[in-house]
Order: sequence, then structure tokens, then C-alpha cells
Amino acid sequence: MASGGEETSGGSPDQAGGGIESPGPEPAAVGAAQLDGAEDFEVLEEDEDDLSELPPLEDVGRARGPVLENAQSSERGQGEAAEDPQEWLDVLGSGLLKKKTLVPGQGVESRPRKGQDVTVRLRATLEDGNVVEENPSLTFTLGDCDVLQALDLCVQLMEMGETALIMSDAKYCYGVQGRSPDIPPNAALTLEVELLEARDAPDLELLSGKEKIGLANRKRERGNFYYQQADYVLAINSYDIALKVISSSSKVDFTPDEEAELLDVKVKCLNNLAASQLKLDHYEAALKSCNLVLEHQPGNIKALFRKGKVLAQQGEYREAIPILKAALKLEPSNKTIHAELSKLVKKHADQKTVETEMYRKMLGNPSTGSAPVKCKDKLTWSIPWKWLFGATAIALGGVALSVVIAARN
Repeated sequence: MASGGEETSGGSPDQAGGGIESPGPEPAAVGAAQLDGAEDFEVLEEDEDDLSELPPLEDVGRARGPVLENAQSSERGQGEAAEDPQEWLDVLGSGLLKKKTLVPGQGVESRPRKGQDVTVRLRATLEDGNVVEENPSLTFTLGDCDVLQALDLCVQLMEMGETALIMSDAKYCYGVQGRSPDIPPNAALTLEVELLEARDAPDLELLSGKEKIGLANRKRERGNFYYQQADYVLAINSYDIALKVISSSSKVDFTPDEEAELLDVKVKCLNNLAASQLKLDHYEAALKSCNLVLEHQPGNIKALFRKGKVLAQQGEYREAIPILKAALKLEPSNKTIHAELSKLVKKHADQKTVETEMYRKMLGNPSTGSAPVKCKDKLTWSIPWKWLFGATAIALGGVALSVVIAARN
């Protein structure tokens, strides 16, 4: 998995837009109805300000597709390659992702490096032979997970000019959800790939405002795609890269509108990042992301709501309730905030009851019903103290009298 690598240029929209995603809907265009649940707001920050609900915070399980063991040989010519053309390379050692050289390349030293922009010819088919993608010139940043994992991982092992066959389990393609309407759930794919070009990515400092905005948005949309696939680690990776693009220094002057648009993209990325971190129970990281949003937009309802959720998950009900009240004040008709706030108020009351009972036990007063007994105990102890005081006074008086008599004698 890529950790971010170097950033890409602000090239054509299909560059970082996602490998063989082009026939399907863009991640940003997926309807909120597919993402709604009963626990939270809209999963992802999109262009429209929709405040529908998020799915629950628990992780979504991911099923594996069938393991691929065999593939039909291509009719393309074969020659000597870095690995034996007759052998499959088990890329991950699990049998789920395999690569086979069909046409050898220009040698190991010609392999592309992470962070470079690579261009490939791609043809993807299902196990039944149906072609689901053909792209004569697909460009993406290697190692940024801008395309299917199967493609991103295997191109790193290809030589310039090499043609390879890649057989991938659904896990490294479209997973349990597939891609409507042409790729069913848990579908394995066979990719025929030719590496055409590899070049260094342009300097981020030299990107224009429009190019930087376009690049950051493509990284964000890729994060949205991974979020919808329940792959929150890769979603976080894409949002982090988008934020690095936005925060990078620039030698180019931006217009006020471009600055405002960059800030808007940054806020969306941070909100989406917080949602992904919540899915992985990374509460401190999610809290930091929410606070960064609120630094720019103190009235951002999604950030307030998620911050309240984070604090509630940590058991900090006293701190969470005022934050949710602030969100509710901004959106009084929002039923999700109402429900969450009511739940937290009840939990806080229960917590206070438990704490009160605990303190009472610590002080030796386990219940209010024992109060009369305690008063009785206090009364029984008060009588001996009175007798003792009186006896002491009499004794002191006797001593004083003895002293006086002795002095007169």
C-alpha cells in the first residue's frame, strides 16, 4: 500500500480518476441513499451540502472472491523476460494476485519508480471473457493507489515496453460491491497491460491554482471510492495525499476564488478523513481532523457532529453534549443530532448515577436507606462523650479545690 509518495500533476481528469473506473459512476456522484444509515451524517463531503445520515461506525466486513489458479494463454508473442514467460509470479505470496510476462521489456533497470506518472495500455476482462474495459492510454501516479490495487502493485514490477497478464482476486479490484452494471460483486479480473511510458511527476510548486484544485479533487474522489468499498485505510491514504497537495507551497499566485476553492476542498478532505478514522476507531486522529475543520469553519455541522461522536466514544459525555447542542442550534430540524443528543444525555445521567453511588460506597454510606441507622449510631456515640466531658470537669474541679486547701494550710 502506498504511503503517499510524490504527488501527481494536474493532468487530464482520467489520470487519477481511477484506473478502470471510467465506465461506472464517479465516486462523487454516488447517491446518498447508497450510503445512508442511522448513526451519522453523509459519509463523504460532496459538492452538494447534503446532511443525510452515515452508516454505523463499526467496520464493514469484506468478502473475498474466488482464488484464481489458471488463465488462458494470450495469443501475443512471448520471449525472454525477467521472469520465465511460462511461469506465473505470485506477487503477494497468497495466490490472490499473479503476473505473467507476455512480451519482455527493456530490463529491470527500466522499471518505473513510485511517485512517477506512468502510462499504460489496459484491457480488462471477466472470467467469462467479457471485456469490461479497454483504454489505450491510461495515466496515473504509481504508488498513490489512484487505480485498482492489482494494477498499481503489478505495474511497479513491469519493465518499460513489457506486456503482462495480471490475474487478480476481487479483493484487489472491486471487492464485494463490484461495479454496476458490468462488474458483479466478488468478480475476479484478468488485466492485459503494456507499460508505455514513465516520467517524473511535475513539481507541485509550479502547478496553477486550477491544476492544484483538480489534482486534490481527484485524490479526494479516489478516497471516496475506497470509503464506499469499506477500505478505510486506502481512503485515509488518498485523503492524506489530497491534503498534501493542498498544503504544498507554491511559486504561483492564486486568485482569491482559487484560494477559497482550495480551502473548500481541504475542509471536505478533513471531514472525510475524520469519517474514515472513526471507522477504524482512531479516535484521537479523528478528533484532530475535526478540530482542524473547526479552525477554518467553527460552524461546520459535520465536524461538530463527528467531534461529539468521538468524545462520546471515549466516554467524555460532559464534553460531547455541549458540542452536539451547538450543532443542533445550527440545524434545529436535524433528527440525527436530536437522536444522538438524547442518547448522550441519558448515558450521561446514568454515568452520574453510577458515580454518585460509587462515591457513597467509598464514604461508607452505601444507600440513602441507611441514613436513619447512621443517625442512630451517631446518637449512641454522643452519650458517652457527654459523660466523659462531665467526668473530666468534675475531676478538674476536685484538683483545683485540693490545690486551694493545700495553699491555705
